[in-house]
Amino acid sequence: MIKTRKAAFSLTSIFTSLALMAAAATSVAETPAASTPAPVHGIAMHGELKYPENFSHFDYVNPDAPKGGTLRMSVVANGFDSFNPFVIRGVAAAGVSTYVYDTLLESSADEPFSEYGLIAGSVEVPEDRSYVIFNLREQARFQDGEPITAEDVEFSYRILTTEGHPFYRNYYADVSKVTVENSHRIRFDFGATENRELPLILGQMPVMPAHYWADRKFEGNGLDVPVGSGPYRIDSYEAGRSVTYERVDDYWAEDLGIRKGRFNFDRIKYEYYNDDTVALESFKAGNFDLRVETSAKNWATAYTGRGFDNGEITKEAVEHHRPSGMQGFVFNTRKAVFKDPKVRRALAYAFDFEWANRNLFFDQYTRTDSYFENSDLASSGLPSGRELEILETFRDQLNPAVFTETYTPPTTGDGTSMRDNLRTAMQLLQQAGYSVRDGKMVHAETGKPLAFEVLLFQKSFERVVLPFRQNLERLGIDVSVRLVDSNQYVQRVRDFDFDMITQVLPQSDSPGNEQREYWHSSNVDVSGSRNYMGVSDPVVDRLVEMVIQAPDRDELVYRVRALDRVLLHGHYVIPHWHLTRDRVAYWNKLQRPEVTPKNGIDLNNWWVKP
Repeated sequence: MIKTRKAAFSLTSIFTSLALMAAAATSVAETPAASTPAPVHGIAMHGELKYPENFSHFDYVNPDAPKGGTLRMSVVANGFDSFNPFVIRGVAAAGVSTYVYDTLLESSADEPFSEYGLIAGSVEVPEDRSYVIFNLREQARFQDGEPITAEDVEFSYRILTTEGHPFYRNYYADVSKVTVENSHRIRFDFGATENRELPLILGQMPVMPAHYWADRKFEGNGLDVPVGSGPYRIDSYEAGRSVTYERVDDYWAEDLGIRKGRFNFDRIKYEYYNDDTVALESFKAGNFDLRVETSAKNWATAYTGRGFDNGEITKEAVEHHRPSGMQGFVFNTRKAVFKDPKVRRALAYAFDFEWANRNLFFDQYTRTDSYFENSDLASSGLPSGRELEILETFRDQLNPAVFTETYTPPTTGDGTSMRDNLRTAMQLLQQAGYSVRDGKMVHAETGKPLAFEVLLFQKSFERVVLPFRQNLERLGIDVSVRLVDSNQYVQRVRDFDFDMITQVLPQSDSPGNEQREYWHSSNVDVSGSRNYMGVSDPVVDRLVEMVIQAPDRDELVYRVRALDRVLLHGHYVIPHWHLTRDRVAYWNKLQRPEVTPKNGIDLNNWWVKP
C-alpha cells in the first residue's frame, strides 16, 4: 500500500509535477535549539500516537522470531534491468526499495498514518507544521560502514527531486527550503502551505549515500550494485532472471523497537517467470515458498495436490481492513474517442460484473463503487452535512447528478438484463452524437467509427475483456485487445500510449499528497505520472488541495468523500471488484505472527521455523 511506503512503484502501478509551485533551496546554517519545539519519537497525521517512546516492538510482530533461513519468492514479469527504483528509466528488481534503503521514519501498520523514528531518532514539528527538523541517530550507518549524515539526507532530497522519477518532484513540491544545521540535524521549511502531511512524507524519503553517487550517474546506474542503509544488501543476481538479498549481520537498526521481530530471513531470493501458470506449478513443486494469489479461478480450482493433501502447504484467506482503492477499465481521456463523459458512461453498461463474478470468479468478489473502497473515506448515498457544504462551493461547475443521483455502476444483479443495459448505452451514445450505420457505431457528424484498443499485459485478463468486447460489438463498437509483455506495457503506460487499460489505483487510509499524482491537471502530460485517465478539472484540482490541507481526521473524511463523488460522476473508469482478504499459500517451513494488522499480510514479519 501507498502509505506504508507511499513512494513505492510496481508494474501495475506506474508513477511534471508541481515543482514550479515551490522551488526548493538548500543552505547550511545554524538554528538555535531554543526556537524549535521539543523533539518527539514519532508523529501522527491526526490524533495521538499509539506507541510510546522507547516502545519495545509493534503489537503485530513476534519480537522473539528466530533469524535464519531463506525466503524464496517468484515475480511474474519480463525481468529487470536496474537496481535503481527511484528513476523513470528501466525496470527495477523486486525488493530493492524495501530491503536496501532505510527511511528517516517508519510507518506502523495498525494506525491510520503514524510514523516513528528510524534513521531520525526524533523529530521537531511546530503546531502549524510549517517545518520539520529531523535529528539523525549517531549510530545510523550505510552498508559500507560510513555514517549517515544530514548531508546525505539533503543529497537524497536533491537527487530525487531533480533527477528522480517525476513522482518525487510532485510529492515534495511544497518544500521551500532545506537547511543542514549540523551533521546530524536537518530542517525542511514548507513556506506558505497548509500541507500537514509533509513532515510524514518527508519521513518516508529513502536515504542514499552521497559519497557513493559522487562519481556515478543516478539515472544510468543500471545493474551496478548500490550501497544502501537497510536491513539487506544485494548478494547476487542473474540479470533479468533472479536477485538474492542477504541480511546485513551488523545492521545498525537491529535492536530498535520498530525493527524488533522484523526482517527475519537470512536471505530473500526472487526468481522471475514469464508465465503465471508456470509460476503456480513451480510453487506447488516446492521451488519457492509463498504465493499471494490474485486469480479467483486459481484460488478456487488450482490449489490442489500432494502438498495440500499432506499439510505441507497452508492455504489461507486472511482478512484485512485496508482501503481497497479502485480497480477498473481506465479510459484515457486524452484520446478523442473518450473525451465525452456520456460515451464513457455508456460503455460501462456493456460490462456485466455479475456474469463475470458468477462464471469466472466463483462469486468471490464484491463490486467496487468508490475510489476509496473498504474504508470510511468512501462516499455513499446522496451528499449531506459537511460533505454537501463542500460540494455546494462548486455547484455551478459540477454535473448536477453529483447532488441528485447516488453513483452506482451498471448492474444485471437487480433484475435488469444486459439487453436493458445495452439499450441504455445506445440512448447515451445517441445523446453524444452517435448512430448506427451499416452495423457500425459512427459519429453522426464526422462519420468516424467508435473504436478503441484495450491494452493488457496479463493474459489471464483476456477472459474478462473478451465478454466485454462481445457486448460492445452488439452496439456496433469495434474493440481490439492487445497483449504485450510487461516491459512494453510499462513504457506505453508511462507515455499514455493507450486507449483503455485495466489498472489498480491503490489508496491508503490517510490520502494526501499522492492525490496530486492521480488526479491533478498539472500531471496530465507528465510522462510517468499516475494520472492515467488524463483528469483535468479545476474542481478536482481544488478538492485535491483541500484533502492535502485537511486540519483533522473528520475534515479529511468529508473532503475525500467529496473528491470521490466528483471523480465517480466523471466516469473515468468502469469499476471492477475488490476483495477484503489476502489470499496466500505457503509451505510449512514458514510461520507468521498471530496478530494480523489492519493493513493485512506483511511478509517482513514472518520467519522460517527453526
